[in-house]
Amino acid sequence: MLLTLSQFLFLVLTFAAVVAVTFLVIFLIQLRKTAREGEKTLIEVHALVANLNATSQKVNQKIEELGDVVDAARKAAVGISDVSMFLSTRVMKPATRYWPFILPLIRLVLRQRKNKKKKEEKNGE
Repeated sequence: MLLTLSQFLFLVLTFAAVVAVTFLVIFLIQLRKTAREGEKTLIEVHALVANLNATSQKVNQKIEELGDVVDAARKAAVGISDVSMFLSTRVMKPATRYWPFILPLIRLVLRQRKNKKKKEEKNGE
């Protein structure tokens, strides 16, 4: 059985259409699967973004609290600095004139105490 040219072309076009429709169906099925996976991924991303927002709020709250602590520590450091400045300028500096007299007296008192303890230990034994 011989085919005419138009029958042969119709047969070739039919095969091409079947192949094209098959690829189109396979492509659409794959596209549907990809869309489902994309939907799942978007849901997960949405949950992660919600967690990230909650974490961000907690971090911001802690940073604000930390700012208060840093301010308090700064105020304490300034207070300690003021006290040390007062002690060094008003108490220690004027007293340095008397150190040459005070130190030998302190040594003498400590020696006397030490000797007194030794004598009491000897007498107590």
